[in-house]
Amino acid sequence: MSENIERRRFLKSAGMCSLILTPLAGCSVKEDADSAHKPHYVMVFDQNKCVGCGDCKTACNQANNLPAGVSRVILEQQSGRVEGQACPHCGKMVCDCERKFVRVSCQQCKNAPCVTVCPTGAAHRDAKTGIVTMDASKCAGCKYCIGACPYNARLINNNTDVADNCDFCLHSKLSKGELPACVQSCKYDALIFGDANDPQSYVSKLLAVKDSVRIKPQFGTEPSLRYIPIVKLGV
Repeated sequence: MSENIERRRFLKSAGMCSLILTPLAGCSVKEDADSAHKPHYVMVFDQNKCVGCGDCKTACNQANNLPAGVSRVILEQQSGRVEGQACPHCGKMVCDCERKFVRVSCQQCKNAPCVTVCPTGAAHRDAKTGIVTMDASKCAGCKYCIGACPYNARLINNNTDVADNCDFCLHSKLSKGELPACVQSCKYDALIFGDANDPQSYVSKLLAVKDSVRIKPQFGTEPSLRYIPIVKLGV
């Protein structure tokens, strides 16, 4: 349970209490010439569509055989209201007008600090997909990767004593040609997954026309998890 508590601090440390994130200029998904032929798998979380049902978390836990009290994915509920002030939409002090949720999970950084600091090579980038994942047989449980993650998005699997992270269901789903479990389970299309290096992919076309943001871009980690912030309607 302590791992989940630490991961919830993600929002505070990442400055996401009100989802104030730095927009990507043009949201370009182009890669350099050397990596253009390789896939760059990304996930897009649309905050406008998420209702906080938790189906994604349940599906992830089941697909990856995670123990009770541990999860690769957390949904945090946010409120844009100021304490003690009435809701600007309905005028009530207590209402359900602003139900906003945000996904908290591994950012799948292209420049992943967890991979850099791992002394055994357990935290590594899959050669075929480029996805950051774990080799359980090499993990020494040193937690260097957890300490190095600027997003507090890594954890220890209590069943295996091995460091863990969201790897887009690389071994449980993607290797079988399936979408990540969370994406499959989302009934509201709040999660989109695909290869951003493929100009014909839906995710690539989506990022070309939608304003999306990444967390702490100034760190230079180049996260592959993108967020479409909630659109506030005029009152």
